[in-house]
Amino acid sequence: MDSSAQVRLAIFLGVFAVMGAIEAYKPARKAVLSRKERWIANLSMVILGAVTARLLLPSSLVGVSLWAKEAHIGLFNINTLETLVPYWLEVTLCVLLLDVIIYWQHRLFHVVPILWRVHKMHHADSHVDTTTGLRFHPIEIAISLGVKAFAIVLLGVPILAILLFEVALNGFSLFNHANIRLPQKWDDRVSIILITQRLHRIHHSQAKTESNSNYGFSVTWWDKLFNSYTPTVNCNDKTLKIGQKDVPANKSNATVVALLIQPFLKASDKSK
Repeated sequence: MDSSAQVRLAIFLGVFAVMGAIEAYKPARKAVLSRKERWIANLSMVILGAVTARLLLPSSLVGVSLWAKEAHIGLFNINTLETLVPYWLEVTLCVLLLDVIIYWQHRLFHVVPILWRVHKMHHADSHVDTTTGLRFHPIEIAISLGVKAFAIVLLGVPILAILLFEVALNGFSLFNHANIRLPQKWDDRVSIILITQRLHRIHHSQAKTESNSNYGFSVTWWDKLFNSYTPTVNCNDKTLKIGQKDVPANKSNATVVALLIQPFLKASDKSK
């Protein structure tokens, strides 16, 4: 468990450094607020989320997988399936199943009002960059952790699949939130399979019809399969309005306290 955590941390820091360097060198959009004003609160959510996860599940998702394996609980822990399904296929199927589960979790966070109140904090960022990919309320972290733990027990997900999925989830969240823009010809090619920065900025649009699409964190095929894919919008990527209309882009809305209490404030946006 310690080695898997170290691998995840190393890859996370590597992707964060690369994406941060690229967006600092050639940013796609100019932020309304300064980096200092946004980054302190956004990065604080990483720490609070990690503490929340540690308190709720000290053994981590890997520990859950080990427990399910020892207890012979879960689809792929059934003896007959273990002998019939090759390990590589089991890992592949589990990664895909976890990914589609997270797709639907994300979609439900947009359409279920009480879940949207929690997830809205992520979308209230006035700018989208690598730190936005880390800006999730501790309550959302807790819910997501519960969903993943339940899925791991239900499916009997092996440790390798968990490691691959978590590394991919974190890495792609940093990648598609990065404040960069691929050349259009490359964006067209990459978006056949992956959610690009331009596609994910559509998901962060202030317009309801646009933000309620492109839910995938990594691949585009779930959105295409479940009819939530929006490849283009009427305005240019440079002028697309990001954030939430009822959360003005100012310093007071970008503090750690403001982010934490946001789900408990009276909602003035009835569009979700």
